[in-house]
Order: sequence, then C-alpha cells, then structure tokens
Amino acid sequence: MAKIKILLVEDHVLVREGIRALIQRESDMEVVGEVGDGIQAVQMMGKLRPDLIIMDIVMPKLDGVEATKQIKGKYPDTAILILTAYDDDRYIFDLLDANISGYLLKTVRAQDLITNIRAVCSGKQVLQPSIARKVIEGYYKATKPGSLGMTGPLTKKEMDVLRLAARGITNKEIADELNLKVQTVRSRLKK
Repeated sequence: MAKIKILLVEDHVLVREGIRALIQRESDMEVVGEVGDGIQAVQMMGKLRPDLIIMDIVMPKLDGVEATKQIKGKYPDTAILILTAYDDDRYIFDLLDANISGYLLKTVRAQDLITNIRAVCSGKQVLQPSIARKVIEGYYKATKPGSLGMTGPLTKKEMDVLRLAARGITNKEIADELNLKVQTVRSRLKK
C-alpha cells in the first residue's frame, strides 16, 4: 500500500518538527516536504504533489488562506487540512469557501490528528467540534428571519444535516446517512 505523502506548511519550526515526528511513527504516512510560509507551499505543491497538505493560517509572506486558494485554484483535488491556533469566523468561512478538507485546532490530541489525516485522505471532511459549532451558528444567523441570507424556513433535510454536523460527523458520513452527495451537504452547511 502506498504511503500518504504529506507536505507540512507551518512557520514555527518546533511545531513543524513535532508534527513530523508524530507522522513518522505511522507506517502508512510520510512527510515529503516542510515549508515555513505560503509562497513556499505553493511552489512545493507543484514539485512534490503530496496527497495532503497540513496548513497553518498565520504565516509570513503569504498566509494560509491565500496559499490554500492558490493551491486549490491550480490543484482542486488536493486535500488541505488546516491545523491552526485560530478559530476566527473570517478564517473558517474563507477556508470553507476555498473547499478545504478539514479544519482542526492545535489543541487536537496527537492520535486525533492522525485519525483525521487518514479520514481526509479517504475522502472525508473533518471539522473539530468547536469549529462545527461555529459553522452551524453562522448558518443559523444567516437564516434568521430578516437576515440577508434568509431563503425561507429550513427544510427537514437541512435540519437533519445541521443536527448531524453538530455532533461532529464528517460531511461524507452525513451524506451517506442522509443519502445525499457530499457536495449537497457542503452546500447546505454554507448557506
């Protein structure tokens, strides 16, 4: 079985070394490159063609949001897992719009990071539960009567999607459980 090839994009060397050491313990994963800013990430993506990029957000030269947008523009099928200390709404929603595969905070446990790497590489989307709550709250605010995002009352399917997302279930698992396409689930969570 081929190993999951990972590019680490993190400006703090100690954090990057820790993530690399964690990944190197796994027989099905390998770090194929490490960079400290978004410009290098875009350049290395073209050279290394990793299966997954683990991306920080706040970095010098080019931040993770813009680097993600550039990479997804050239390589739309590339899996990008955000691993950051920031849970600001502006980052979360900008990155969801860029079609990331997951968003985790650096408070995540080591084994949960490894589990989520495997989940993302098998086609699932992952959100740390606190991030999923923010997405759902943003959705509810946008659909309140009188808000600019209001398109009418939520349908039963939309409510089902929200209930499952609130439990931290991945978009793929939601799609499977509700017999929907993953893109439909993403769309309903972005409204």
